[in-house]
Amino acid sequence: MSKVTLIGTRLAAAGTEFVYGGESAACEGCPYRGQCLNLTEGRRYRITGVRDNTQTLECAVHDTGVRAVEVEPAPVRANVASKSAYAGSKAGIEGPCPYTGCPSHEFCEPEGAAFDEEYRIAEVLGNPPHDYCMLERDLTLVEFAAPDEE
Repeated sequence: MSKVTLIGTRLAAAGTEFVYGGESAACEGCPYRGQCLNLTEGRRYRITGVRDNTQTLECAVHDTGVRAVEVEPAPVRANVASKSAYAGSKAGIEGPCPYTGCPSHEFCEPEGAAFDEEYRIAEVLGNPPHDYCMLERDLTLVEFAAPDEE
């Protein structure tokens, strides 16, 4: 289900994905707080549409202002333990990885997913991008289903 929010004009394009970071100190006193701070902190979203014929509003966070967009929760790609990698099942992320140069690092520590939660696997994508896990984990790349909005 899509939701209308405000986002910086530089990011306001259909298909753009972002992780909502929550309120900034610069948001204090803003008259648009209700329209802008209406997403779930830490969740990944995809812009599904930019509202036409809307004005660009001034913003203390975004230097070129903000525009109204429609967003919906987006799925998250992640590496999970191979023994848990079944479509429809729930799995969590294995834990932090210090090897930031690894081609799988973005999937071992994906933005928009937390280590202490489990997510429903929508699709098993297969082998992760790395040839060898430096932590000797047996991993499979999956796509977690986008969560339902409250």
